[in-house]
Amino acid sequence: MSASTKLSTSVKALSYLASKHPIPQNSSQIAEYIGTNASKLRRLMSLLTKSDIVKSTQGTSGGFLLNKDPKVLHLQEIYCAIEDRKAFHLDVNKNGGKQKNVSQTFNKYFLNLFADVQVDIENKMKKINLLSIMKQTGIKSSFK
Repeated sequence: MSASTKLSTSVKALSYLASKHPIPQNSSQIAEYIGTNASKLRRLMSLLTKSDIVKSTQGTSGGFLLNKDPKVLHLQEIYCAIEDRKAFHLDVNKNGGKQKNVSQTFNKYFLNLFADVQVDIENKMKKINLLSIMKQTGIKSSFK
């Protein structure tokens, strides 16, 4: 699953959990609602649980619960919970060929550029909370 798919799937799942709070939802219910594969969703939910964004409950009426208020849960936190690399991962060519210095200069330029872009993206994601996404997409939160 690509980074953008993981993030959008996670946000959809978290929005669904916020709309159903405080009733636990199992992975099949969530997957059916958001239109994704239940096993892929379970992997994401496991990562979100490890980051304390989601709580897992056991038993016949068990499932997943949103563990953080959508007002304070920002996109950056969600992204960091599900991704192990930066949004802009640049894999530069280490082999410079005949013009190794030129290649190294370009590599340095792009590494610096993408480091700056990464900081900009992270700062923007910190300003976007789950509740604002839910409002823009017409989903009402039941989180209390």
